[in-house]
Amino acid sequence: MTNCLYSHWQQPNNDWLAINTLDMHTGGEPLRIIIDGFSNLQGQTMLEKRADCLARFDHLRKALMFEPRGHADMYGAVITEPEHKDSHFGVLFLHNEGYSTMCGHAIIALATAAKDCSISHFIDGVNELRIDTPAGLIKAYITLKDKQLTNVCFDNVASYAPKLDMHIELPMFGAVSCDIAYGGAYYAFVDADTIDLSLAPNNHEQIISLGKAIKQKINGQYQPTHPTDDALSFLYGVIFYSNSQTSHSSFSRHVCIFAEGELDRSPTGTGVSARAALEFAKGRLAIGQRIKIESILGSVFTVELKAQCLLADINTVVPRVSGEAFVTGKHTFLIDPDDPLKQGFIFR
Repeated sequence: MTNCLYSHWQQPNNDWLAINTLDMHTGGEPLRIIIDGFSNLQGQTMLEKRADCLARFDHLRKALMFEPRGHADMYGAVITEPEHKDSHFGVLFLHNEGYSTMCGHAIIALATAAKDCSISHFIDGVNELRIDTPAGLIKAYITLKDKQLTNVCFDNVASYAPKLDMHIELPMFGAVSCDIAYGGAYYAFVDADTIDLSLAPNNHEQIISLGKAIKQKINGQYQPTHPTDDALSFLYGVIFYSNSQTSHSSFSRHVCIFAEGELDRSPTGTGVSARAALEFAKGRLAIGQRIKIESILGSVFTVELKAQCLLADINTVVPRVSGEAFVTGKHTFLIDPDDPLKQGFIFR
């Protein structure tokens, strides 16, 4: 019956929208790469393209991220024309609340996918892939041996820690200390061990609830300010970390709650960058050193401090992040204009 239905199913009506995607995961965190179905986004910069996507195509973000095609923790990427002439392509990042400024797990997945695409002619050795993002140009590096992928990493944007040892008051927890750091997005870091918070998978509901509460509390007290672009000046997420609750030979475990209560299954690429900048600010990590950080699933990213640099008049560091990504499927999603739930729905 199934084969019969498939072979005899008619092609969609001409007024249905078809969107093709390549689905992947990096350390367990999903990425839905939108290959086609979006019109070309307007704007010279990635931030302008991001604003155009919000204005004209936000219904498509919802349709692909929300149920029934996605879920509350789905993550996406729209490939665009590059901002710079020597870049390979641009990318916008999508989630349940809107649009990220930078995403490390997505960069790793995109670089992995690019190896088998006609984006560039990759040869044995280290190949550079230049990707424009709303947070700036990202250089990813794809290493091949005998035409097989052996390593993917990227150099992130300039990262730093603008505020250390900030205190907030939470019911049942009292005074909670946190640090604010930037790695392409701003995060609040909270030591889970100081509040007796388990970072095990079976405690995900409490982690999400507490992360949302902390983000709301900080937003009422503190507004991060990006030194060069006000569009990047907002708190994106809360990262709970523990240096004791690790299952590998890792420096730390991260669980990031971002957007509208999304729980990152990976260690969070921008998050480990911000953590490296935070450790540097506290004198616990030096240029040239690298650490491994694991996720709630035990998947691992490696982050290394490559260099120091100035962003405006602020001393920052350049983190290099590496990880693994895998393809999970290809999809053609259809949107029937008569479907009353065509924009999707979400439960959180």
